[in-house]
Amino acid sequence: MGPEQQQDSFSFDSMSRLVAGVDEVGRGPLAGAVVTAAVILDPLKPIEGLDDSKKLSESRREALAEIIKERSLAWAIGRAEVEEIDKLNILQATLLAMQRAVEALQPTPDHALIDGNRCPPSLPCSSEFVIQGDGKIEAISAASILAKVTRDKEMIELDRKYPGYGLAGHKGYPTKAHIQALTELGVTPIHRRTFGPVRRVLEGI
Repeated sequence: MGPEQQQDSFSFDSMSRLVAGVDEVGRGPLAGAVVTAAVILDPLKPIEGLDDSKKLSESRREALAEIIKERSLAWAIGRAEVEEIDKLNILQATLLAMQRAVEALQPTPDHALIDGNRCPPSLPCSSEFVIQGDGKIEAISAASILAKVTRDKEMIELDRKYPGYGLAGHKGYPTKAHIQALTELGVTPIHRRTFGPVRRVLEGI
């Protein structure tokens, strides 16, 4: 069953089931946690303007995040820390963070729609993945917005704790400036040691 078919089944099933959208932010950065969100939208309280968080301005994301929290039937944030990412690998850590977000929802959803091409193996409900779901399904869009706003704020706070790396600007992604700062200032406790650019600094390559 392809993504379009999955979306059609979602539209039908959502009339009688609690369906959560789930998305992640932070798989690619060299620093910080991977953050996920799960959202059950309230069909009686529609939210205009939901879209893939990457397509929205920062101010629009922040405004929508507050609306999502106010109007959703339920929402929750999940995360996997740097130590878990280095221990498990980023894929498994992301799936674990998604599982934590879904498990934190009250009420528990009947079904979860997961952005991407893989579902966490141990969810408390049935699930299916939707490729590029953050631009197709509103519940996943809402989750992508909450996850993005949450992680961005965390990186701004970490920028104050670890000045000089530019975390508030690039949010931990491997920009040229970030890699240069790593080389000059060294690796911090919030850097992912198994990621290539960080590992190379540690090994002096």
